[in-house]
Amino acid sequence: MATNFLVHKEIWFDKFKYDDAERKFYEQMNGSVAAGSRQENGASVILRDMTRARENIQKSLAGSSGPGASSGPAGDHSELIVRIASLEVENQNLRGVVQDLQQAISKLEARLSTLEKSSPTHRATAPQTQHMSLMRQVEPPTKKATTPAEDDEDNDIDLFGSDEEEEDKEAAQLREERLRQYAEKKAKKPSLVAKSSILLDVKPWDDETDMAQLEACVLSVQLDGLVWGGSKLLPVGYGFRKLQIQCVVEDEKVGIDLLEVTKFEEHVQSVDIAAFNKI
Repeated sequence: MATNFLVHKEIWFDKFKYDDAERKFYEQMNGSVAAGSRQENGASVILRDMTRARENIQKSLAGSSGPGASSGPAGDHSELIVRIASLEVENQNLRGVVQDLQQAISKLEARLSTLEKSSPTHRATAPQTQHMSLMRQVEPPTKKATTPAEDDEDNDIDLFGSDEEEEDKEAAQLREERLRQYAEKKAKKPSLVAKSSILLDVKPWDDETDMAQLEACVLSVQLDGLVWGGSKLLPVGYGFRKLQIQCVVEDEKVGIDLLEVTKFEEHVQSVDIAAFNKI
């Protein structure tokens, strides 16, 4: 059935060939048109250049054929001669101006040299003479000459020398006296002693320990530079209480290691430092 249907149906099997042919035809047409337009543009450019050249030629011919213009190479030669003559005149004028300037400069140099030669002498001599004249006016009218004997007598007379020496001695004695008093006062003044405040926690072995006896044992520790302070009993727990006691020690004399409170082993279990402050 299918084959019979295809036999009676008209089908375009080679359509792609016709499509390729059509595409090539249009491409050729477009290429020829582009080439023609390019040729036309080139021709228009050439024509434009030719018209410009013709216009320039006509303008040059019209300028050369004017009323004041000369024809041919003879006219050009005459123009060159006129220009050369004018340049020679200008050159001569410039030479004259340059010569005038040179003469003026030479005159100025001569005047400067004469001024330099003459001015220093006048400037040097005039102030000296004026200064000398002023000095002569200021000087006293007369001055007596002194003999060596008179000079010796004047030197021997010393009106203020002895007084100055006595004042120097008195000042030195006063200074020494004040220094001695200051040294004595400084020696009598007590020097500052570095001290520390220590708060100790003394713990007993059990709740049956006699705390009064424990405090007495602690206070029995006596050292130079050690001062015991206030004390109190604080609860620890489970019926235990600890002794908190304060003391002040001099740092140079008493150290913390010297506080041998733990030697009372029957009453003291441990000793802790609760607070340590410098005074």
